[in-house]
Amino acid sequence: MTTRHDLPETDDFTRPYWDAAAEGRLLLRRCADCGRAHHYPREFCPYCWAGGERVAWETASGRATLYTWSVVHRNDLPPFGERVPYTAAVVDLAEGPRMMTEVVECAAAELRIGMPLRIAFREGAPGGAVVPVFRPDDR
Repeated sequence: MTTRHDLPETDDFTRPYWDAAAEGRLLLRRCADCGRAHHYPREFCPYCWAGGERVAWETASGRATLYTWSVVHRNDLPPFGERVPYTAAVVDLAEGPRMMTEVVECAAAELRIGMPLRIAFREGAPGGAVVPVFRPDDR
């Protein structure tokens, strides 16, 4: 069996994030002390260092804007090689944090900085994790 490099290693802390993704929801962490949301999920606030119950999960709106992207034409790690070309991207979530992701359902020539995006989810593997990706928002 080939090792897959597109599936996360879940633990007790990140399990709520991946369970929500499987339900079609993106979770963020928000600090009650400074009020800022952050992503990737951490047990402490990366801005003011509050931790424990001061930092809690919340459901994100699923809206974002495109910050930057790169079209990947070669990737030898399984299963990415089967997906090339694909668009690796950084998006600004409506709640504030930036997130590394992939833009789907959009030709590279149509991508623009500031382009409105919305969340979508891709099943990683049968019985595997569901990962958040983004596609153009046709509002």
